[in-house]
Amino acid sequence: MASMIDQDFFARLNALNEKFAASVPATLARLRAQRLAFDAAAPDPAVVKELHQILHTIAGSAATFGFRVFGEQARNLEQRLRVLSAFEAVAPADWHRWLQALEHYLAWAETDPKAERFDGPQTRQ
Repeated sequence: MASMIDQDFFARLNALNEKFAASVPATLARLRAQRLAFDAAAPDPAVVKELHQILHTIAGSAATFGFRVFGEQARNLEQRLRVLSAFEAVAPADWHRWLQALEHYLAWAETDPKAERFDGPQTRQ
């Protein structure tokens, strides 16, 4: 009986893994769209909030489905975004550095989000 339960559990887990993997391109497209909508000179709070939400979702679920590095890098970007968002005023150059890190992350993830190594510049500062 236990093996039947295990089989059912792993079948459901595998289905969830496949569902997550299939959702990655759409998630990256949403992230890229928000990046393109981002104005470093005058960031729209709604765009910042959406970027944070997308990165937070990736960071929270990616490792569960075998996308460990994808999730780690999203967490790093999310944390940096949270720090920048906490300030009353942020220099456009600081936003540009964060956007560059996001661009590297997107380029890497669009190639192989399940890669075991991040080949872009580190997103931590």
